[in-house]
Amino acid sequence: MIEAIKDKEEWKEQIALVAHSDFYYTYDYHQLSANDDEQPILIKYSEGDTVIVMPMLLRDIENSNYKDLTSVYGYAGPLVQNIGEGFSNENFQNELSTFFNENNIVSVFTRLHPYMDHQEMILSGYGTVATHGKVVNIDLTDTIENQRAKFNRRLKTYLNKSRRSCTVIEGNIDDHLDAFINLYHENMKRVDAKDIYFFSDEYYREILSSNEYESELSLCIFNETQEIIGASMFMKKGDIVQYHLSGLSEDHFELNPIKLIIDEMRIKSTEEGYKYFNLGGGLGSREDSLFKFKSGFSKDFREFKTWKHIVNEEAYKALTKERLGEVVETDDTGFFPAYRSKKITTEV
Repeated sequence: MIEAIKDKEEWKEQIALVAHSDFYYTYDYHQLSANDDEQPILIKYSEGDTVIVMPMLLRDIENSNYKDLTSVYGYAGPLVQNIGEGFSNENFQNELSTFFNENNIVSVFTRLHPYMDHQEMILSGYGTVATHGKVVNIDLTDTIENQRAKFNRRLKTYLNKSRRSCTVIEGNIDDHLDAFINLYHENMKRVDAKDIYFFSDEYYREILSSNEYESELSLCIFNETQEIIGASMFMKKGDIVQYHLSGLSEDHFELNPIKLIIDEMRIKSTEEGYKYFNLGGGLGSREDSLFKFKSGFSKDFREFKTWKHIVNEEAYKALTKERLGEVVETDDTGFFPAYRSKKITTEV
């Protein structure tokens, strides 16, 4: 049986029943992430003791009776409760298809979670799973000393220098949020980031205020001037610590404030008993300078994957032709869904 959950308390109850979760699955994060034309829903499938839940954003397709589904920024995909060895994904996929068709859903896209089990098995043979790159994990079940031993030599040198000049403190919303926003926006402008990486001031306040997960705002202070030269947001839920957003002062690159903040969070989170510290990957999942920066901390890489599925191929082609003026094959590897792109690109 499939049902769509939209109520916050019911959403929270369902996620709480799953053994392993993450802040990206919470109702609050979905509400924060949803645009005006998007509605968070938690798709729930039940079969005996087995429950599969998949949070999505439901969107109207402009000038049509159709809808589609996408995921929040970050990591999502299905979560499983009580899945047995004899589980077959056939019933799940059939029920999902019925639900999609009954709700006029043309296509579905979700980023998958590199740390969650069973996702590919559940979706196998239904749509397409693609690998886009790697994310970096620090194994917090290892000792603090062994974790550091795996850092590259240059990173250790940077951290030693940074610790002599800087101090990391835990910030709070009232006193430090504006400083974080300024540093983050400065950083995004410097790297010529797309609009989707800029958020409203209220977004930052609300994401740090939710009681559905633990959040921390870490600040790096330059000892000589007491200036805040770097700041990062971290989200903690279940066994996972997520390095979410960060910014630093262009005038203090040489002090490597973000590296020091990450290292301090690594130590703290290990002591608190977390298992995984996800640093994420490179821009657009590429092995670029950002990925190189993160991989200096660890060579424990996880694959970042996405899942896409065209439910109604006829409608998909018609919508794409209407918006792009051309027919796009349903196995196109560019922007998905194609009808939401101004032109066919190679980005996901």
